[in-house]
Amino acid sequence: MAHVVEITDIAAPELRPYTQLTHAQLRRRREPEEGLFIAESAKVISCALDAGCCPLSFLMERRHLPAFLEHLGDQCGDVPIYIGDREVLSHLTGYELTRGMLSAMHRPALPGVEELCRKARRVVVLENITDATNVGAIFRSAAALGMDGVLVTPSCCDPLYRRAVRVSMGTVFQIPWTWMGSDSSQWPQPGLSRLRSLGFKTVAMALSDRSVPIDDPALAGEEKLAIVLGSEGDGLSPHTIAACDYTARIPMSHGVDSLNVAAAGAVIFWQLRPRHS
Repeated sequence: MAHVVEITDIAAPELRPYTQLTHAQLRRRREPEEGLFIAESAKVISCALDAGCCPLSFLMERRHLPAFLEHLGDQCGDVPIYIGDREVLSHLTGYELTRGMLSAMHRPALPGVEELCRKARRVVVLENITDATNVGAIFRSAAALGMDGVLVTPSCCDPLYRRAVRVSMGTVFQIPWTWMGSDSSQWPQPGLSRLRSLGFKTVAMALSDRSVPIDDPALAGEEKLAIVLGSEGDGLSPHTIAACDYTARIPMSHGVDSLNVAAAGAVIFWQLRPRHS
């Protein structure tokens, strides 16, 4: 039986995860198993539930409740579903961008780096990518184009940040991912050495004199390859580039020197996806 609760005041204490907690408070670096994230839109919430994420509560406009119960009600149990009129919920910052519903969910347990990499042939490493839209788009492309997992360095935007989850269209729950260390001292070393010990060759995506095109046969021929993407402005650090086995670039036309990191990722993933024999 659905536990539906009428909300007439956005300041109600049970709505604190939506209205008062900052992303840093939701994330809880020290006790990640006690942290939360916010999923928005029916599609993203459905993907999260299918992946086994545990909801704390749901929040939606009254008009969305019938469809929600029809399609997702069986997965809700007795988790409270807070509903209210649009006039009340419009005071929630950014609410109109959520396509009508939100869910506060417990953060899922993440695999270890070794566990994620054990059977993987292609992994993506994100270095210092701080824009949530780019992180979400990269996850979507990585999931769609044959990557086996994503490793996120500590300096990156959290993939479970609200906008990153939404832009990923829920693929953040479908492709395995984990943090590459807990603080900045873990990258680029010993992170790159750790990947090498797991059997991966590393390729830094960067413009340099030693870079090869992404269609170089040597790259395609690697059994296990870690594709390292850098920040939106400065790209990869010189230390990362120097420590990788390869440096590669996307061949360009019309004098264009680079693409947005999310667009570049999609091109790279397609070209370097694992070929099945």
